Amino acid sequence: MRIAVIIPCYNEEVAIPHVIGAFRAALPTATIYVFDNNSRDATVAAARAAGATVRTETLQGKGNVVRRAFADIDADIYLLVDGDDTYDAAAAPQMVQLLVEKRLDMVTGTRVSNVAAAYRPGHRFGNRLLTGLVQLVFGNRVSDMLSGYRVFSRRFVKSFPALSAGFETETEFTVHALELRMPVDEVATAYRERPAGSASKLRTMRDGLRILRTILVLVKEERPLPFFSLCGAVIQATGLLLAVPVVVEFWHTGLVPRLPTAVLSMGLVLLSFLALSCGLILDSVARARMEIKRLAYLAIPPVAG
Repeated sequence: MRIAVIIPCYNEEVAIPHVIGAFRAALPTATIYVFDNNSRDATVAAARAAGATVRTETLQGKGNVVRRAFADIDADIYLLVDGDDTYDAAAAPQMVQLLVEKRLDMVTGTRVSNVAAAYRPGHRFGNRLLTGLVQLVFGNRVSDMLSGYRVFSRRFVKSFPALSAGFETETEFTVHALELRMPVDEVATAYRERPAGSASKLRTMRDGLRILRTILVLVKEERPLPFFSLCGAVIQATGLLLAVPVVVEFWHTGLVPRLPTAVLSMGLVLLSFLALSCGLILDSVARARMEIKRLAYLAIPPVAG
């Protein structure tokens, strides 16, 4: 069984030799690929010296690296892990074994850490908030949506569209699995602080807002009827609220002195019905897209147990 370990990295000269060594020890038969994403230090030389197969993706961002890796690498099982040496390689055999024995499509390494510097409160809160939003809409089967440590089946990888450019790709992983109702599971893994000399590329506010935007886009694309129904309800409530003083004035005087408000109110109510119509139409389109994605998924053989 061919196992590919994919390590996206950017300026990880300090961490990458240990990451490669740890995963080679944990999965001796796996092929280790390091995808350099425009590093300006000696990451490439360090990875080659450690014995990894080094490839390059010039489009900046983890999502771009994932897209390239999933397209170019042919394997039966794919392990994706960040190159910052914060994830425990010792958990890899258990994750792979779980995927094979249960014939799963994704196993997520959920982060467990008591070190504040490793898993900062801002990142922890943001992860819980964003994961909660996805759980609310798509289902409560993944507890650490933003984990960078995952094992995938070939079925998952070759049916995954990989549309994101940056750290939003983890959100795409989760929604892709939940929408196609793939069998998934989780393994608790130790999460440690970065080694000295290595700096995090994640920016809490900037990347958090990008991930939130990705969630909203995915909700619109995958759940158009609830999305546009909610938008229509908000618009209609606003229109009706504006109409109240106009109707009251007309009831008492028979006049409509607030003509602009009346026109705006009527326009908003009409717009709310238009939003509902868009939701109904796009719901049919989303269902057809889901059928196509499901058929593409089923065309790929499952993991041999």
